[in-house]
Amino acid sequence: MSKLSERQWIRYTPSMVDGAQPTTRRRGGTTIAYIAEQTGVSAPTVSKVINGRADVSAATRGRVEAAIRQHGYVRSEGRARPSRLIELIFHELESEWALELVRGVERVAGRHELAVVISEMEGRRTPGRGWIEGVLARRPAGVIAVFAELSESVRTQLSARGIPLVVVDPTGEPAHGTPSIGATNWNGGLTATRHLLSLGHERIAVIGGPSGILCSRARVDGFRAAMDAAGIPVVPELVSHGEFSVDEGVERGRALLQMARPPSAIMTGNDLQALGVYQAARELRLHIPEDVSVVGFDDLPVARWVGPPLTTVRQPLVEMAVEAAEMIMRIAAGERVTQSRIELATELIVRDSTAPPQKA
Repeated sequence: MSKLSERQWIRYTPSMVDGAQPTTRRRGGTTIAYIAEQTGVSAPTVSKVINGRADVSAATRGRVEAAIRQHGYVRSEGRARPSRLIELIFHELESEWALELVRGVERVAGRHELAVVISEMEGRRTPGRGWIEGVLARRPAGVIAVFAELSESVRTQLSARGIPLVVVDPTGEPAHGTPSIGATNWNGGLTATRHLLSLGHERIAVIGGPSGILCSRARVDGFRAAMDAAGIPVVPELVSHGEFSVDEGVERGRALLQMARPPSAIMTGNDLQALGVYQAARELRLHIPEDVSVVGFDDLPVARWVGPPLTTVRQPLVEMAVEAAEMIMRIAAGERVTQSRIELATELIVRDSTAPPQKA
């Protein structure tokens, strides 16, 4: 693992955790001693909570964090300046989707002469304690969490240390007061479905992302809205949810295309699932779009080069990351965020994977 240098991307593992630094007081006079007095614990215990130390009981930690939130504790302005870093945390780094977001953050980091530290949670959406300990030790200019679930405890510790947090594609409803960046997912699902309807498709299937994820639910809800507006009932067995992966697209696409009455079109939750449907169609000797039309979501670079080129909903991933990083820089500079939720527009990109359905 090489030493940090400007604009270098480093994959973080818990073994890289350094000792956390103590924090003393917030601007305006609320001190650690005051928080300790309010919670009935010692000042060193409050410091341990602020710095993410593990040697504090869950009950004590919860009591201290509640007091920190109530009294708005923030680290002293007299502390050392933040490191020249932006922390970027992903649940996984297995696709071009993540790379597009990295490109956006790196674009802003380069302009501000910052390094980018990348953490991967290997498929988990909630980082472990080792991650927050490392972040607090490094004191970055800010944290951008992508498709991750940060606990209230982690948010409190970041806030107490004055480390701005911005969430990209929050998994659930954005937490109050936490800025978040997303795309118009509902409108994207609506537009994609309307496109298929305009071609004459009625028996349309949808493979959504995980049902517990906000953006995947929004895309499927957009599909339902378009079907409802067209007066076409949604067939329950044609609607499913799964991981945003090629394997999921293969499995669910295979099941749909082997039905006694298969759909004439399939809308997927992302481009990776769409590529899986392509593979399922090849296995079954079916042709796209002659036998089944396919629509993806994201418009990853690969969408232009598969055969046939994929019709998809473009999600402005680089621009979303740029907006998140710029927001981090504004907050770190002391600016007030007037709009905590920003959604960038999606756009339907029509290519060769969609066509009118064949007549029975």
